[in-house]
Amino acid sequence: MQIHYLSEDNSVLNHFLGQIRNVDVQHDSMRFRRNIERIGEVMAYELSKGLNYKNIEIKTPLGIKKTTEIENQLVLCSILRAGLPLHLGFLNYFDSAENGFVSAYRHHPNNDDFFDILVEYQAVPNLHDKTLLLIDPMLATGQSMVAVYNKLMEKGVSKEVHIAVVIAAPQGIEYLKNHLPDNCHLWVATLDETLNVKNYIVPGLGDAGDLAYGNKL
Repeated sequence: MQIHYLSEDNSVLNHFLGQIRNVDVQHDSMRFRRNIERIGEVMAYELSKGLNYKNIEIKTPLGIKKTTEIENQLVLCSILRAGLPLHLGFLNYFDSAENGFVSAYRHHPNNDDFFDILVEYQAVPNLHDKTLLLIDPMLATGQSMVAVYNKLMEKGVSKEVHIAVVIAAPQGIEYLKNHLPDNCHLWVATLDETLNVKNYIVPGLGDAGDLAYGNKL
């Protein structure tokens, strides 16, 4: 798996990352969603550099200009509900892409720390021979991402797969390396230190879905 770390060089990306973590800022849910969206826009721009392009000619009011446009058939797919603001950021740049949505959550059958991943709701186009951008803000254990990837491949095997996450833990990256094909790309806005005993990212930012949309039962 090819991994791209985007926050190693200083840019406005780090400014947005700092605000979504800051307890004095992140409580403003509208600002939190907008910052996640802007992070998605930055990530989309960086990811776009690795896509395929074709030569075209466009007519301007004063003549003809040769340029290029994206050749890939893009499908943006986010994991509900936390992935929605990040999805919107990508969609702002890849506005002609198809879109898919999947639900995945940690199921604790024994009401203890053990969990498995349940993937239920799906609204996804045919993925065969297309470029899939799988979007989720947090990569903790990696189990949800792999479960969703495996489920999506039932909708057709994609030509390319790009996974985009805002914050990742080393354990999640290692899990993806061991369970996804080598030709997958992983785009990481920033890498954190570890997971705690409940498998939450540390230092992280808390629960991205709750911060964006309010606490759940």
